[in-house]
Amino acid sequence: MCVCVCVPVSTPLLCFSSRMAANKEDPDLDEILANEEELEKALCVLAGSDPENCSYSRGYVKRQAVFACNTCTPNATEPAGICLACANKCHDGHDIFELYTKRNFRCDCGNSKFRDFKCQLITAKDEENVRNLYNHNFNGCYCTCDRPYPDTDDQDNDEMIQCIICEDWFHSRHLGCTMVEPEELQEMVCEACMNKAPFLWTYAAHFAVPPVISVSHPEEGEEGVEVDVEVEEGGEKEEASQSSQSGGEEPSTSAEHTKEEEVENRSSPCKRTHEQMTGSPGKATTKTVACRLKELQAQGLERPRQGAVFWPYSWRSELCTCTSCKRAYVAAEVQFLMDQSDTVLAYENKGLDEPFGQHPLMALTSSMDRVQQLEVIYGFNELTTSISAFLDQCVAEGKTVTVEAVHQFFEELRARKRRRTNAGYQ
Repeated sequence: MCVCVCVPVSTPLLCFSSRMAANKEDPDLDEILANEEELEKALCVLAGSDPENCSYSRGYVKRQAVFACNTCTPNATEPAGICLACANKCHDGHDIFELYTKRNFRCDCGNSKFRDFKCQLITAKDEENVRNLYNHNFNGCYCTCDRPYPDTDDQDNDEMIQCIICEDWFHSRHLGCTMVEPEELQEMVCEACMNKAPFLWTYAAHFAVPPVISVSHPEEGEEGVEVDVEVEEGGEKEEASQSSQSGGEEPSTSAEHTKEEEVENRSSPCKRTHEQMTGSPGKATTKTVACRLKELQAQGLERPRQGAVFWPYSWRSELCTCTSCKRAYVAAEVQFLMDQSDTVLAYENKGLDEPFGQHPLMALTSSMDRVQQLEVIYGFNELTTSISAFLDQCVAEGKTVTVEAVHQFFEELRARKRRRTNAGYQ
C-alpha cells in the first residue's frame, strides 16, 4: 500500500468505526471479515510507531506517524509535529491533525514552538528541530488547492493521495493526469517533485505506469466524446529541455527511433512479485562501469513531462547508484529513493510484525476459534454502531456530550446485554 488513499485528518480507528456504523445493522459474514481486514490495514499506519515512549530520544526517525496539534500550535508560521506517544499522552483531548507518516522527523512536543507547554514524556528538548521539514499539512491544508480535508465546501468527496517525495496530499482531480484504478495504486510522485528531480522523467518513460490522456473524437453533427487512451512512450516527439544530472542534455526522440522490442521487453508496471507485495527490500542497481541513467537516455524513450507519475513497487531498484547519480539525488534532496526500506509499505509491514504494533482486538481474536472470532467482531461492530448513533443523536439535538451522559449510555448498553443474556437462559 505504498500510495495510500485515506483521510489524513482522522485517526484510522475512528475512520474504521464510522465506516462500520454506516453498514447495515446485521452485516453478513463477508462484510464482517472485510471490516476486520480493514481495521488491521487502518491500524498498520500507527503500528510502526511507539504509542508509549516519545520518539525524540531516537533522533530523526526514518519514518513514523506524525501529528499536529491545532490547540497548541495554531500559528501557520510556526508549524510543529508530534509523535504518536505525545499525541496520546500530552495532547489528549486537543484538536489533532493526523499527518499519516513523515520521514526523518523528530518530535517537536514541548519545544519553543509550544511556548509554555511542556512535554510530559521528555522535558529536556532542543529549542527547535532544524532538520524537520514542514508544509501546509501541519495546519490542516492539503493539495495545490490548499484546502482542508474533509472540506465542507467541497461536495465532490474526492480521494486524496500522498506524494512519496514532498509527502503532501493531493485530490485525484488535481494530479494533472487520469488516476489509475484503486487496486493498482502504487507509489506516486507529483509533477512538481518530478520537475525538481528531472532525471526521474527518464526512468518514468521506462518503468512508470504509462500516462493516460483524454482524446476527443467528434463526429459530424455530434459533440466530441472523450476517451481515455494509454500513451505508449516514444510515440510523440518531445524536446528534452532539461539537462541530466551528469551535465549533458537528454536527446530528443521520435517514433521511428523507438525500438519495438524495448517496449515489449519492459516488465508490466502493474504486476507485482511476492517480494514486492511483502515489502522485502531489494538491491538497487549498481553500475560500476556504465551509468544506468545514461544507458536509458541513449535509448531515446520519452513520455510527456506533465502530470503526476505512478510507479510500480519495484521501481526504486531500477535507479542507478553510480557516483554521479548519487550526487544528483543529494542535490535534488531525494537520496532516500535509493533506500527500499523508506517506503510506506515497508514501514507498515515492519510495524505489523512487532508486538506493540498489533491492535488488542487483533491480538485477542488470533487466539480464538472462528466462531469466537466472529462473536467478538459482531460485538465490536455493535459497539461502534451504538457509539456513532449516540454521538449523532447528541449532535442532532444540540446536546453537549457530558461525562454523565457517557456513563448513562454505557449503563444502557450493559442493561441491554443483561436482558439478552437473561433471555437466553429462559
